[in-house]
Amino acid sequence: MLLAIDVGNTRIKYAVFEQDTLVEAAFFEKETLQSHVEKILKTYAAITDLAVASVGSVGKDAFLSFENIRIHFISHQNRFPFVNRYATPATLGIDRMVLAAGAVLRFPDQARLVIDAGTCITYDFVDAANQYLGGAISPGIRLRYEALHNFTARLPLLEKTAPKDFVGDSTAESIHSGVVQGMLHEIDGFINQYKERYPNFIIILTGGDADFLAKRLKNTIFAHSNFLLESLNQTFQYQIKND
Repeated sequence: MLLAIDVGNTRIKYAVFEQDTLVEAAFFEKETLQSHVEKILKTYAAITDLAVASVGSVGKDAFLSFENIRIHFISHQNRFPFVNRYATPATLGIDRMVLAAGAVLRFPDQARLVIDAGTCITYDFVDAANQYLGGAISPGIRLRYEALHNFTARLPLLEKTAPKDFVGDSTAESIHSGVVQGMLHEIDGFINQYKERYPNFIIILTGGDADFLAKRLKNTIFAHSNFLLESLNQTFQYQIKND
């Protein structure tokens, strides 16, 4: 069995896999990493490997105390199932590389656009020839709410809520409309731009806000909130087979 851990900017997500079958998935706060991982390993004694992809502030040392388990840190030095055409490949986030790998392995022989709606929203495009071409990065929903509150004198900090109408009839509704509608228009706008250049590709939407956004988007997408964790499992298996 494999324990896959994604260390993000705000929290740690994990999943337990038996080959390609997802057994359990959840998240916990960074401060409780030690106790949570110990509990998972105790619950699933058959776990033999731990695969970690990290873009957050938790370093490798935090995982080295776990015994009787093989630890694999996914890095730029690993083998991936695509050619990285990014102009600055060393700066490409490991989470984005794992997502691209998962898209290639799950949807072979076609172009793919992966949209990860988390703390930031990232766009990653891999063509049908398995060339990673790049994408975009912008603030996620929570960052947009926080920016309006932190960089103005009077705007309140609100929780994510679907606007009643695109015409906001109060300050709160105007903020919800601006944040949520703004993100929806951004995502649909990016998708339409890609369609102008690449006529056929699959769209994968993942991340913490995927389910919230999916039903409100105009374009047809494949929404999967656990796609990064499943991609981490596939990337690990790919590397084991090709090392």
